[in-house]
Amino acid sequence: MKILVTGAAGFIGFHTSKALLAAGNEVMGIDNLNTYYDRRLKQARLDQLRSEPRFVFHKLDIADTDDVLAVAAPWKPDAICHLAAQAGVRYSLEAPFAYARSNLLGHLTILELARGLGDGLRHLVYASSSSVYGEQSEVPFREENASEAPESLYAATKRSDELMTAAYSNLYGIPATGLRFFTVYGPWGRPDMAYWLFAERMMRGEAIKVFNHGEMERDFTYIDDIVQPLLRIVDDAPERGRHEVYNIGGSSPVKLMDMIATLERAFGLEAVKEMLPMQPGDVTRTYANVDKLVRDYNYRAKFDLETGLVSFAHWFKTWRRMGVET
Repeated sequence: MKILVTGAAGFIGFHTSKALLAAGNEVMGIDNLNTYYDRRLKQARLDQLRSEPRFVFHKLDIADTDDVLAVAAPWKPDAICHLAAQAGVRYSLEAPFAYARSNLLGHLTILELARGLGDGLRHLVYASSSSVYGEQSEVPFREENASEAPESLYAATKRSDELMTAAYSNLYGIPATGLRFFTVYGPWGRPDMAYWLFAERMMRGEAIKVFNHGEMERDFTYIDDIVQPLLRIVDDAPERGRHEVYNIGGSSPVKLMDMIATLERAFGLEAVKEMLPMQPGDVTRTYANVDKLVRDYNYRAKFDLETGLVSFAHWFKTWRRMGVET
C-alpha cells in the first residue's frame, strides 16, 4: 500500500514509518521539523527513514493546507496515518496558538485531504490522546466514558479532532479511526516526557522534579505495543462512513514513584528528588480499558515497564555518547 504518515520525524511517526516500510509499504512522510524539542533528534530519525528506497519525505507544516494538498493528493495514498500534532500538556499553557494551528487547522487539512481522495482512501487513522478523559473518577477509562471536561488546551484540541473527524466521516463517508494513546515511551522518544527528563537529570547528577509529591499514576505503553496494532489498523479497510475511537495502553498503571525506582535500576543511578505540587493541566492518573481494541484487533500489550525502560536506557546512553544532549 501507499501510506501517508504525518509527523514522520516524530517519536511515534518514526517508529510507525519504519515498521510500515519493513512490511513492504510505500511511505510518504510529512513533518515540519519544528523546534519544540531538539531538531537533531528529529533529523536523526529522518536520516534512518531516508535510507529506505520506498520512503519519500516532504518538509511541510500540516497547517499549510494548500501545500499539503498539492503534494499529497496527487500521490493518492491508500491510507493516511495522521500522527503530526503539537504535543505536550504543559507547553499548551505557554503557546496556545501553536496547538490551534497544528492540532485544529492541521487536522482539518488532513480531513480535507481525505475528503478529496474519496473512495480511493481505504482508511484514515489518526492520533488522539488519553488526555481527553481529563480527571476521571471511574477507572479504567473506557471509550464511552464522558470526555467533555479536559484539563488542558492540548486535551481540548485532541477531543475536538475526534468530533471533527466524526462529522467528516458522517458527511463524506470517510472510514476513520482515532487512537487514544496512553503515555507512550521507549527508544527515540520525546525529550519533554517525564522518563526522559528524569534520565537526563539523573545522568547529570541533578535533582528530578516530582510533581504532586509523587502521588500520580500513568498507564505506560512501550512503543512496540503501539506500533504493532497501528499496522493492523492502518491495513484495515472499514466500511465507508464508519468512525471508531480506541484506547491503546498497557492497562497496567504504575505509580510515579515506582516508575522512578524502575528507571533508577535501569540506569544504575539513584535520583535526587525535588517534591513539588501538582502542575496546572495535569491529571492524577491514567488507566486504559482496551477491551474494544482486543475485540476488534486482537490487541495484547507485551512489554512491562522494566523491560521497556531497560531498552530505553540502553538506547539513551548510546545517544548521549554520540555527544547529543538535550
